[in-house]
Amino acid sequence: QQKWKSSISTQAKMPPCDFVPEKYNSYPYERMLKIREKHVSPSLRTYYKKPLLLHQGHMQWLFDHEGRRYLDLFAGIVTVGVGHCHPKVTMATQKQLARLWHTTNIYMHPSIHEYAEKLASFLPDPLKVVYLTNSGSEANDLAVLMARLYTRNYDIVSLRGGYHGGSACTLGVTSVGLYKHAVATRFGCSTTMLPDVFRGPWGGSHCRDSPVQTIRKCSCAEGVCHANDRYIEQLKDTLSTSLPKAIAGFIAEPIQGVNGAVQYPRNFLKEAYRLVRERGGVCISDEIQTGFGRTGSHFWGFQTHDVVPDIVTLAKTIGNGFPMAAVVTTKEIAGPLAQNLHFNTFGGNPLACAAGGAVLDVIEEDGLQKNSKDVGTYMLLELAKLRDKFEIVGDVRGKGLMIGVEMVTDKDSRHPLPAEEINQIWEDCKDMGVLIGKGGLYGQTFRIKPPMCITKKDVDFAMEVFHSALERHMERTA
Repeated sequence: QQKWKSSISTQAKMPPCDFVPEKYNSYPYERMLKIREKHVSPSLRTYYKKPLLLHQGHMQWLFDHEGRRYLDLFAGIVTVGVGHCHPKVTMATQKQLARLWHTTNIYMHPSIHEYAEKLASFLPDPLKVVYLTNSGSEANDLAVLMARLYTRNYDIVSLRGGYHGGSACTLGVTSVGLYKHAVATRFGCSTTMLPDVFRGPWGGSHCRDSPVQTIRKCSCAEGVCHANDRYIEQLKDTLSTSLPKAIAGFIAEPIQGVNGAVQYPRNFLKEAYRLVRERGGVCISDEIQTGFGRTGSHFWGFQTHDVVPDIVTLAKTIGNGFPMAAVVTTKEIAGPLAQNLHFNTFGGNPLACAAGGAVLDVIEEDGLQKNSKDVGTYMLLELAKLRDKFEIVGDVRGKGLMIGVEMVTDKDSRHPLPAEEINQIWEDCKDMGVLIGKGGLYGQTFRIKPPMCITKKDVDFAMEVFHSALERHMERTA
């Protein structure tokens, strides 16, 4: 069991776990570091001052090379949706592994047809045509290509703070400075102001679809949102000044992921979709982080905004860590891509489809959408208590198990907490056995997006750890 003693904290007791990891028997830690330095691209950065060497996973738990257990609240960047090495997903891939790994789409094999039909059944009409790829970047890249082919227009609009991938095409619609390289990627891509009701110029106390609202006050009557009206005016301004009369489309995440679970006013996407469609554009919903029940109330993030997109992109949870992704669209939008050859060697391979089918079964059988709602709401309300207690916790937001905690120097200025202070809190959480992510335009937001199987007892432990880390920070800065 984890032990952590301090004058400022009660001992945070990690919930029990029956699983016993195998003994680690690979290279020593120091040799791993040397190999990484010599042979692994330096752009692939690791978390923490002393990087973790993870050896095994079981549901919401990870084990390092020394057998130490961690509660995983970041799920391999929002990817391990149903739990590490979930037995049902593991069994489905093992069975397929012994039968057939690979054929490509030049032949038919059962699992791609079974999976395409099953996945389509989770989406509303007319979103019924599936193109399987290997990663979220690939899916978004293809979605932008489809939008351009179908509309015969070129320009794509995205939101500042949005992350849609690292390929040459998706870097154009990605709008987070840390990911931008000094190469030409913006041709045909425009951004509009992010309707961020905490950090943006407008926001109030009723704007977002979350159990926790901002601490900003507003005088809006029920059903009225002046912040939304102003952000929509900004989008209209972008459309009329930066873009031609006819556009190819608009891409947005229902809740921004890399930017730290940023949520928009409730009606923003609905009005944005209408404005884009008036100009002949299609609407792309990037569900790579919000999909598969993570928001709790709905299976897809776009459903929380009461919209139906023209194209949906899926990845991450889709394979529970197996590299797979998908673009789902209408028959009409899928059509033009077939006029020339477009091919994906590994997309829809038998192993990926077996994993994906098992993931869909597990989400239903284990009640993971409801668990996301119940446990996520519980965690959001517990985090809100910490926001009320600590001046440096500026905003708590999200829906289900898609949560952001934005750290500030003080609530009045909303100035981002400096990176070295963020990092120390983050390191302290890790040392006490809890792994969380980071994001935001200034790296100021903790990202909490765990496997959807976590329990309220796990949350109690995590909250005690986070509380201790915040108190330790206050003690350091006093």
